Amino acid sequence: MESFGAKDLLACYARGVFPMADAREDARIFLIDPEKRGVLPLAGFHVSRRLARTVRAETFEVRIDTAFHDVVLACAAPGEGRLETWINRPIERLYLQLHAMGFAHSVECWRDGELAGGLYGVALKGAFFGESMFSRARDASKVALVHLVGRLIVGGFRLLDAQFLTGHLAQFGAAEIGRREYHKRLQAALAVDADFQRAGAAGAAGAGAGASFLQVISQAS
Repeated sequence: MESFGAKDLLACYARGVFPMADAREDARIFLIDPEKRGVLPLAGFHVSRRLARTVRAETFEVRIDTAFHDVVLACAAPGEGRLETWINRPIERLYLQLHAMGFAHSVECWRDGELAGGLYGVALKGAFFGESMFSRARDASKVALVHLVGRLIVGGFRLLDAQFLTGHLAQFGAAEIGRREYHKRLQAALAVDADFQRAGAAGAAGAGAGASFLQVISQAS
């Protein structure tokens, strides 16, 4: 798929398919359209009391798009119980291109000047396609997810695609839906003009953003 570029990848997302690879050093890319799709509810997103306390305490400094490549590399690195990754080098390059084009974003948790965790994904119209997350400190990726959901609600997004349902995501209210229902929700989201940066413009980011986003999430639920 040497001729497959960032614009082709955006077209794939609009059709409801996403890329994966078998291993970091395997240059092949596969396009996936699973029968069952994991989605995270923007209305009904669940935040535990303990996590809410962590978010309000601002244990981490949360930044947006300041270390996108570092987040992708951290997500691609081997982790506990996982020796390989689906993020191969061609996929890495594609997301860097999407980031340069303004479609791919990272939510980063920093502590003492070090990247402690985060996530990245692709924003297209009213849909956000979550790709991967990582943690080097307790709750770092969870805090990043809370900030992402709050930002998406403020920005007018309609769909948060998690690709596959996992036990980790189920605690936040993630559910599995069929392909037909997913495509229906995707088309509705693509008809909406959402804005990933609206939270910052509205003053909902920066110091105190965690508490603001928790309130936004509570109101949406």
